[in-house]
Amino acid sequence: MNEVNSDLGVGLLGMGVVGTAVAATLIGRAEEFAKHTGKNLKLHKVVVRDLDRQREIELPEDTLSNDVDAVLENSDIEIVVEVMGGLDPAGQYIRRALAAGKHVVTANKELIAKEGPDLFEIARKNGSSLHFEASVAGAIPAIHPQLRDLRANKIKSITGIINGTTNYILTNMVQKGMAFDNVLSEAQSLGYAESDPTSDVEGYDAAYKIAILASLAFDQRVSPDDVITEGISKIEPKDLEYAAELGYAVKLLAIAEQKEDGCLVRVHPTLLPEQTPLAKIDGVQNAIQILGDLSGPLTFQGAGAGGSATASAVISDVLEVARALAIGNAPLWDSGIQGEGDILTLESLETRYYLRLLVSDRTGVLARVADVFGEKNVSIAAVYQKEIHAQEDVAELVIMTHKASEASLNEAIEMLSQIPDVHAVNNRIRVED
Repeated sequence: MNEVNSDLGVGLLGMGVVGTAVAATLIGRAEEFAKHTGKNLKLHKVVVRDLDRQREIELPEDTLSNDVDAVLENSDIEIVVEVMGGLDPAGQYIRRALAAGKHVVTANKELIAKEGPDLFEIARKNGSSLHFEASVAGAIPAIHPQLRDLRANKIKSITGIINGTTNYILTNMVQKGMAFDNVLSEAQSLGYAESDPTSDVEGYDAAYKIAILASLAFDQRVSPDDVITEGISKIEPKDLEYAAELGYAVKLLAIAEQKEDGCLVRVHPTLLPEQTPLAKIDGVQNAIQILGDLSGPLTFQGAGAGGSATASAVISDVLEVARALAIGNAPLWDSGIQGEGDILTLESLETRYYLRLLVSDRTGVLARVADVFGEKNVSIAAVYQKEIHAQEDVAELVIMTHKASEASLNEAIEMLSQIPDVHAVNNRIRVED
């Protein structure tokens, strides 16, 4: 075993909200971490773009640098922590670090989702390792359980609320009755949403994360392009109101399912019965449910984003590396070589649906709508006339279906759009019972 409290050099790439929390924790708890790992974790260098920017914490002299080589070419640094985000230059830096035999800890969900297999191959060839617990769901342990604790299981499905921004928006649309755009502006002012919120509200952020989780769960390559993705920008307050009246909450769910003929991975707004655990996850909280054949259903819940929450996952990876090195082990935390598998399309989905239609308020329209659904083998469970626009002579219908195929429902919607008395199919939301 290595001598306790021998130095283990750490280099940090990026010092935004997460990087600041990582640096502050590594420095403030250095003695505690040394006792825990058998290594004295020393933050040698922090690479930033602007050396003159005011920092929230005071670092030791000469720690800051704007030269990435101060980390990547530094033989005293064995662990590189990347919290810059994005594909480049972060991807280039991680490749260089791995090729140099350094161990890398990253929170970069987009990079892992898109280029993870290539990065793991570089690590294997160079005796280095890549750790990415912080790439999904902040402080919630989402990666480590799959790589170690649930290895005996065949994972059947993963279902999660893994984007805090959209969950905050949907929660406040319900609680405050506000429109989407107004809640988004509020979320941006509070720092819960980026100035460009597209990745969050259109579901791309969640797609990166569920692609990572599905790849690990099913031992096959699942890229973000394989994930069927819909955001929440079309959700209106009345959809949330009507869902609540029917006993449902609306959440942006990420779902990965292993079926006999392949895996289906999707992100979209979903109606959940109000009594289910995920329906009760509000605000910026995240939650993940993993269903294993031996373990049964497991639920992980907690802070899914933010400086401290993400730093928790980052530093847990750093400590994992340090413990391994302290006892002379190689910290190879590897997802394994993922094979190719069949990716299913949404056409294969069978579920229940909520639809909101605007129709002419006249005799026979509902019967015509019902005929279309019957013709396409979509069974209607209930129909509610929610609102009548007297001056416009139109009514709003909410339809709940029994389980039906996505393909059949799409054909029914296409037929409805050709009926003059059906003015619009304003929304279609899938239901998960």
